[in-house]
Amino acid sequence: MQIISNTTDFSLKGPSAIAIGKFDGIHVGHQKLMEQILAEKKNGMRAVVFTFDPSPEELFSGKRLPVLDTTQEKRERFAKMGIDDLIEFPLNFQTASISPMDFMEKFLLMQLKAGLVVSGSDLSFGDKGKGNAGMLADFAKEHGFVYRMIDKVCVEGKEVSSSRVRDAVAAGNMEEAAKLLGTPYTVSGRIIHGNHIGHTLQMPTVNMIPPAFKLLPPRGVYATLSETPKGTYSGITNIGYKPTVSDEKVLGVETYLYDFDGNLYDEEIHTKLLHFMRPEQKFDGVEELMAQLQKDKEDGRKYSNQ
Repeated sequence: MQIISNTTDFSLKGPSAIAIGKFDGIHVGHQKLMEQILAEKKNGMRAVVFTFDPSPEELFSGKRLPVLDTTQEKRERFAKMGIDDLIEFPLNFQTASISPMDFMEKFLLMQLKAGLVVSGSDLSFGDKGKGNAGMLADFAKEHGFVYRMIDKVCVEGKEVSSSRVRDAVAAGNMEEAAKLLGTPYTVSGRIIHGNHIGHTLQMPTVNMIPPAFKLLPPRGVYATLSETPKGTYSGITNIGYKPTVSDEKVLGVETYLYDFDGNLYDEEIHTKLLHFMRPEQKFDGVEELMAQLQKDKEDGRKYSNQ
């Protein structure tokens, strides 16, 4: 997959089938857009995702906002889908002020050579977000390419949106998040050396520091499934600060892998959060902590064997 970022000076030979949107958390509604453009590859079109970096919300709020997918996670997911080109359009006050007409003519028509453009019904682009689905439909008709507005996908009678996914994650409702995403909510990172307390507690773990600005669910213990270079393992994961054994305020993601014996330091791990088991808590001592960890191991094993 070709990644084009930090520039507005790009050009594809085309014709291109383009999905345009913010795509924070590539949920089942976004996946419907991807299906549309991937289907055009058999007709000789390039499957192109056009998104914005940073998001309009970040640009105009002036602060970094938590994201469902980091840039790297998003890139990996699009690549696995079979996307040919990912445009990470650099959004700043200058590029955000381009008129909707200039945006469509310059980027969609001239530089990407659109044959098909798909978006959600809530599409907005160009100066002050004045560009919308209706304007794009008229432009497509005038310039000889196809535009499809894809209706919102509903799950359990409610529209799927990135904000709905964020609400589910923030509430620790990992089952709801998985329904909306079509896959469990995942935290990815490189395994680092911890303080090795897990070995002392007879529960050796793998540790990662979550990526900056990755939206995390409430601190606590989760039943998980982790993909590693040495295989995929069920386990339990603690997201938090280890209040019983450390006063350090470093938020970590610490996972005990069932049936694993080996070394994963410096390897990449993708931990899928399946079920919230209990909140983070401080125990009166190590013995009480060890007793709870043994219970967590048993409860997590029962969940993974369902």
